[in-house]
Amino acid sequence: MIVHSDKLLNLFGSMIDERLQSRKSRDLTTSNDVLDILLDIIEGEELNKTHIQHLLLDLFAAGTDTTSSTLEWAMPELLRNPQALLKAKKELVEAIGKGNPVEESDINCLPYLQAIIKETFRMHPAVPLLLPRRAGSDTNLCGFKVPKGSQVLVNVWAIGRDPSIWDNPNSFIPDRFLGSEIDVKSRDFTLIPFGAGRRICPGLPLANRMLHLMLGSLINCFDWKLEAKISPNEMNMEEKYGIAVHMATPLRAIPLLV
Repeated sequence: MIVHSDKLLNLFGSMIDERLQSRKSRDLTTSNDVLDILLDIIEGEELNKTHIQHLLLDLFAAGTDTTSSTLEWAMPELLRNPQALLKAKKELVEAIGKGNPVEESDINCLPYLQAIIKETFRMHPAVPLLLPRRAGSDTNLCGFKVPKGSQVLVNVWAIGRDPSIWDNPNSFIPDRFLGSEIDVKSRDFTLIPFGAGRRICPGLPLANRMLHLMLGSLINCFDWKLEAKISPNEMNMEEKYGIAVHMATPLRAIPLLV
């Protein structure tokens, strides 16, 4: 991790140096991208190049792979559950029109799409043990003593598959969230793919928006079929563990224009 993190930090450092050098040019045309905005912010502030490097490291390491892996799980689950896919397509056609990409303003009008995302979070949390925590003081939790300094891992994968909490926990059923007040903001701790409390993942708003925009647009703009005449029930749904949990056998699906 140290080696790969250093490679990314060095890459970001060289990009920042190159941009700083170009900003000194009289002929500079500001692109007003994320890097330019960050460089504008640090001018006159108690921030520096190192802060930007580490922020970009967080964005790329924690905010890219996790989002793509969640989308990777949502698609095969829908292909394995054609009724859920048809229901999502119908909602999208009625709300925004057939073949149109989803806009951020559309998300609140798409409760079934929201339910699909929640069900994907429940069954396939991108980081199944969240990030390690350390107890700041001796704590009693559900009859167990957690000594100060203990490293704590929260198994959100197991919470999402707990039969005492969920009916048919191993089945993909987005309808379970329709009319439910359960969300991903840790209000009742049954669905916490982003963690909970003061240390909840700061990327939650961005990830939540991006998943709805991407999945909704893919469903509404294309029909999908598996390659090589593979049956949906024959797909390998085994997991491959890494920084984020991906499919052991990556999904290969063919988009068809609607």
